[in-house]
Amino acid sequence: MADSVLYEVRDGLATITINRPDAMNALNIETKAALRDAARSAGEDSAVRAVLLTATGRAFCVGQDLKEHIALLARDRETGTRTTMDTVREHYNPIVRALAEMPKPVVAGVNGVAAGAGLGFALAADYRVVADTASFTTAFAGVALTADSGVSWTLPRLVGRSRAADLLLFPRSFSAEEAYAWGIANRVVPAAELAGEAAAVARALAGGPTVAYAAIKESLAFGAEHSLGESLAKEEELQARAGGSEDHARAVRAFVAKEKPVYQGR
Repeated sequence: MADSVLYEVRDGLATITINRPDAMNALNIETKAALRDAARSAGEDSAVRAVLLTATGRAFCVGQDLKEHIALLARDRETGTRTTMDTVREHYNPIVRALAEMPKPVVAGVNGVAAGAGLGFALAADYRVVADTASFTTAFAGVALTADSGVSWTLPRLVGRSRAADLLLFPRSFSAEEAYAWGIANRVVPAAELAGEAAAVARALAGGPTVAYAAIKESLAFGAEHSLGESLAKEEELQARAGGSEDHARAVRAFVAKEKPVYQGR
């Protein structure tokens, strides 16, 4: 893994840390590739039962590294190509899909500003713990671009189409408190407590019923796109899967015995 992305697995929890604090965790090619590979590794590793995505320094991620971007655009003009925006297909899309579709919960610990693709990555997580000093911005139209990193899909589902259109057409910074009121932030905590709180949430999920969590993720994604009847059929399918898990049997036995269940993620 590149130094710009740190990756650690401990006790079922994979922690992915964007680590370019001097650049406010802006996304150059190296960082995007490393983040994509880390997210994929976490999703594919059976020892990982939850993921924490966070960052070092005072920003979560300000999106595309525009200094590198300018140089790449200049190269495109010189060569008569348009390869710079291939990063959406090669990096942003795989990162978002890995986070959103892996069969285990993903927590974003948003320590500071999340802009553009940084916002997109936070929205791709299942749960967001946000520092009270953090802020968000869509940013895209501010540099004459459209939404990427899944924002066109995730943002309207969280805040509604009208507010999403407002934020995308007239990008501005919005606060952690606004993010909480709009349903983007699940918890807002003092900045000094962000690291500990986000890790505690992620560790709790890593110790939980992983099969059930995977089914919850899948059912929420399915229900957003399908009818009630189709969603009921999907619930039937997923409940059969969860009901056949070892953790369900453990939970039922523990409930009857008035004990706390110890889950194995199976």
